[in-house]
Parts: sequence; C-alpha cells; structure tokens
Amino acid sequence: MLSYFAQNLWQVWLIVSIICLILELTNGDFFIFCFAIGGIGGLATSLFTDSLSWQIIIFAIVSVLSLFFIRPVMLRYFHKKGHERKSNAEALIGRIGKVTDAIPENGYGYVQIDGDSWKAHTPDGQSVEVGMKVKVLNMDSIIITVKRI
Repeated sequence: MLSYFAQNLWQVWLIVSIICLILELTNGDFFIFCFAIGGIGGLATSLFTDSLSWQIIIFAIVSVLSLFFIRPVMLRYFHKKGHERKSNAEALIGRIGKVTDAIPENGYGYVQIDGDSWKAHTPDGQSVEVGMKVKVLNMDSIIITVKRI
C-alpha cells in the first residue's frame, strides 16, 4: 500500500487539498484554504518529479505565498462588511423575541429568540406577559435586557 502511494504521490496531495477545503468550511477565514492551494502546488510538483523534498518545499512556498497574496484578496471580496459583522452576543442586540415565561415586576423571565431561551428582565422593572413580543436592548453575561414592542 505504501509503495502505491510512493509511486502516486499526486493522490496524497489531492487528499491533503480536499481535507483542507473541508476544514475551511468550519471557519471561513481562508487560512486553511491557503494550505489547500499549497497542496495543489505539491500535486503539480509530484507530476514532474518524484522527489518528496521538492514537493514539500513547493507546498510550503505556495502556501506561504497564498497566505500573503491570495488570502487578503479573498477576505476583501467575501467579507466586504467584515468590520460591521456582528457575532456572538452582539448579534442578539436589536433582535425580536417572544416571552415564553412571564417577566414579573422587577424580576426575571424567559424570552425565546430563534429557538434559544434567554433569561430576561426589563430596564424599568415593568412586567411582561407570556406571548408578547420584545426587543433586546442589552446583554449582560447570559441575561438580556428587553423592552416591549
């Protein structure tokens, strides 16, 4: 089996590139994508030489070059509003939810947003009944501040 791969190293480089592309799907920062491009460089080198050393050198060079030249272009093209992208807790602020457990006066209840249930309270201590729509104003740890709509 090893002798087969030694004679057909292009298949190993193809597998490396495919694995890198699959791993890239998990983050979208185009970092691992550069190693997939390097794997294609290793694949191309394996078609011209049997030297594993040269294949690894070309893989490394192409990967580093793509990190410096291709990745910034991809980030600019695909993440045009990258500085405006909200993530984690920031993405909840401004969202609309439905009260699933009443929020008593000066107390805490629960609000459902996209299937997730969040502990919530109101900034002015007013009560909110079950089924009412609320807007998220703020988030402090795992407790959201909401107001009635």
